[in-house]
Amino acid sequence: MTDVKTTWIDEEIAGLKEKGLFNTIRSLSSPQGAWLTVDGKRVLNFSSNNYLGLANHPRLIDAAKQAMDVYGLGPGAVRSIAGTMDIHLKLEERLAEFKRVESTITFQSGFTANLATIPALVSKDDLIFSDELNHASIIDGCRLSRAEIIRYAHGDVADLRRQIEAAKDRPGRRLIITDGVFSMDGDIAPLPAICAVAEEYSILLMVDDAHGEGVLGEGGRGIVDHFKLHGRVDVEIGTLSKAFGAVGGVVAGRRVVTDWLRQRGRPFLFSSAMTVPDAAACLAAVDLLEESTELVDRLWSNADYFKQQMNALGFDTGHTETPIVPVMLGEAPLAQQFSKRLFEEGVFAMAIGFPTVPMGKARIRVMNSATHTRADLDQGVEIFGRVGRELGVIN
Repeated sequence: MTDVKTTWIDEEIAGLKEKGLFNTIRSLSSPQGAWLTVDGKRVLNFSSNNYLGLANHPRLIDAAKQAMDVYGLGPGAVRSIAGTMDIHLKLEERLAEFKRVESTITFQSGFTANLATIPALVSKDDLIFSDELNHASIIDGCRLSRAEIIRYAHGDVADLRRQIEAAKDRPGRRLIITDGVFSMDGDIAPLPAICAVAEEYSILLMVDDAHGEGVLGEGGRGIVDHFKLHGRVDVEIGTLSKAFGAVGGVVAGRRVVTDWLRQRGRPFLFSSAMTVPDAAACLAAVDLLEESTELVDRLWSNADYFKQQMNALGFDTGHTETPIVPVMLGEAPLAQQFSKRLFEEGVFAMAIGFPTVPMGKARIRVMNSATHTRADLDQGVEIFGRVGRELGVIN
């Protein structure tokens, strides 16, 4: 059935398919882990953000079940009216201890944490200095704030300084925002140098540590802990949806900021709170991470091994410094073809193209995890090599 009102959408979708940019979404019918059942096929998993294997950890599942027996399932209200349960407060207290900050506040996701925080800190007539490769949730939060967005070159502290100097006589509040780990390239922000610039110019500093939580720092405490910058970064945004194995977002830092977000963070005020099982699972995840660094250590060991093997085969893995490994391919059609052939050979690793990454920078993004065995990694590398030679990517 053709509807003239949506003809333009049909045309746009046809254009995406022609350019190799149409995203075919696969479905899973198994728990997260090193192996998945995807579209009915058992495949080696290199696509999930389940860094530590906690999404299917027995302790998290048991904690979620027990909490539902006590509290039920959903909070039934926004946090500011009747949706704040003591389990939410306990989680925020435990996360503050874990992150070594004054206070935290939780949200429904990392995305909503950014949408809540940025417009609460800056508004019309203010300035935001934002890394050009920051995540979409940061970009959307900046747009919602109505502040002027001044982009600086990716990871370039000298350019950040130039942009600040050029705007030094302008009125309004100022905010510097950077991802901690950049999710498409796996590189780490030069946070110590950015922090020094923020302090020099007395500008509020915010870091989105979605891919650093549970990955960087002692026992996965994040990028601020990794660089020993405690007390010097004003706002840390994190997610409980990746390494923590559940779902939710967190803002960590100074108490005055979290107090303000309880008054002005719109997702806190106008959207229901985290569900009970998610809050309970996240509490169990914090306990696990505080007890041992084993899972984090295994994650990094797996990532280092995989990168070494892929580089030895001749693959271009970009500038990664983390368990995120981009296999750079260039054009989107090649990336989609590569991903399709991997799946046919038993590896689930998705193609990433425009607009998630710039045109001509398409890739397969490999996500390593602590759940992979050495045999899993060897099998994955062997299949990557076979497909890479078949498609002329490597010799």
